[in-house]
Amino acid sequence: MKNKLRKELLEKREKLSKEEVAEKSKQIKERLFELREFKKASTVLFYVSYDNEVNTHEMIKECISTGKNIAVPITNKKDRSLELSKLEKWDDLTSGSYGILEPKKEKIKEIEINEIDLIIVPGVGFDKNGNRIGHGKGYYDKLLKNSKASSIALAFEFQILERIPAEKRDVPIDKIITEKRVIDSKN
Repeated sequence: MKNKLRKELLEKREKLSKEEVAEKSKQIKERLFELREFKKASTVLFYVSYDNEVNTHEMIKECISTGKNIAVPITNKKDRSLELSKLEKWDDLTSGSYGILEPKKEKIKEIEINEIDLIIVPGVGFDKNGNRIGHGKGYYDKLLKNSKASSIALAFEFQILERIPAEKRDVPIDKIITEKRVIDSKN
């Protein structure tokens, strides 16, 4: 079931034009930056977008320029976990696992999960209860399970489904932001 939904949603996402992704990402950024959780978070973990995801590149650059502490994940394929690194300059990133931008080896500044106040989570699909479909490898579920930080997913409106089957290892997201609304999945 999840695989079928994942495939359909990825196909839809692939059909978005660069302009659509940019415009909708800008609207999502404005909603995110207005949220109380975001404003009061001292350190924010952002996913670095790729492949027509909600674009986080401008969000990250703006946060760095305004002095907000930003961390980004580094993929550890061996144990399917995410290591975290502070990011001080956009230029410190280079292509890493799965073609996703990650800090260059010499620029890694490890940070512990308990130092993160807010986690910005990627995903392929979501429901109003905060259940998500990722890419099926479990990296973010593992990370969220070990964190007390708030979690916010960024998604295009078409990625919000009526219901996503949740499994035991799945960790729901606190809020989801689309170009049209903010969904509080805890209420």
